[in-house]
Amino acid sequence: MSRLTFFIAEALRAMRRNAAPSVAAIVTIIVTTLLLGVLVPVLWASASKNSEVRNQIEQRVFLYEDASKSEITSLQHRLRQLPHVTAVQYVDKKQALKILRTRVKGDLKNSISQLKNNPLPRSFNVKVDDANNLEAVRQEIVPPGSAGQPKPISPIIQEVTDSRQQAATIRRVTSAVEIVLGVIAALLLLASLLLVANTIRLSIYARRREVEVMRLVGATNWFIRWPFVLEGLIVGLIGAGVAVGILWLGKVTIADPLSANLDLVANLQTMGFAPLVAILAGAAMAVSALGSGVTLRRFLRI
Repeated sequence: MSRLTFFIAEALRAMRRNAAPSVAAIVTIIVTTLLLGVLVPVLWASASKNSEVRNQIEQRVFLYEDASKSEITSLQHRLRQLPHVTAVQYVDKKQALKILRTRVKGDLKNSISQLKNNPLPRSFNVKVDDANNLEAVRQEIVPPGSAGQPKPISPIIQEVTDSRQQAATIRRVTSAVEIVLGVIAALLLLASLLLVANTIRLSIYARRREVEVMRLVGATNWFIRWPFVLEGLIVGLIGAGVAVGILWLGKVTIADPLSANLDLVANLQTMGFAPLVAILAGAAMAVSALGSGVTLRRFLRI
């Protein structure tokens, strides 16, 4: 315990002696942690939305108006037997109108309520085990006929549609966002690593005579290294603490009110604040410690 106290005291003393570079490193860690605190939830929400979209993709099988109950029951049984089909949901005309009312607002919703007749067709929602199997399921529902033209497996099928194009667009956008944000995060971590390493290098240079004396009296390599490693950890801890405090204020004053008032923000699936704090603190301290280790290995030569 006394040795640990000595190492911590040496690290704090080195930070006081090299206040300017230490403050610069702390500010860099703060800025990096703040940006990561925004990027990580965005990446998480993007991945969650991508997965949600893939899970919601389904085939819509619309039926003719004159389809009988026995034909509908028979088709539903056949659809459930198809490969890669996990669920088949029947939607009658009343349910279709109810779903439509929940998806529209304003004047259009009022216009729908004034309709005397329900023009929406009956349909089946066919869910598949994976979005990549949509085309295979479609080929099973509307296979090629003897003349090479698509022919539905039942005469009551009017049309088969899916949302593959919209889903593909969403996947492309979310993938591009993930790549861009990932590159930005990597550059931020690299910049923080280099600045922390430079801070430790300046500290080593300022204390080079002390280090030489310690080596002459028989101090081990790790005995000399520990104060510098702890200095990097303290820089990371201080920077992460300040950044987390700022993020918490932003969460309370901006994110939470927006989530309470805007459905778009409330529906975003992102990670909790506590796991985010743990990730940010761990990343900040890891970068700081790594910066110290790289500098010690390259420039201390012990």
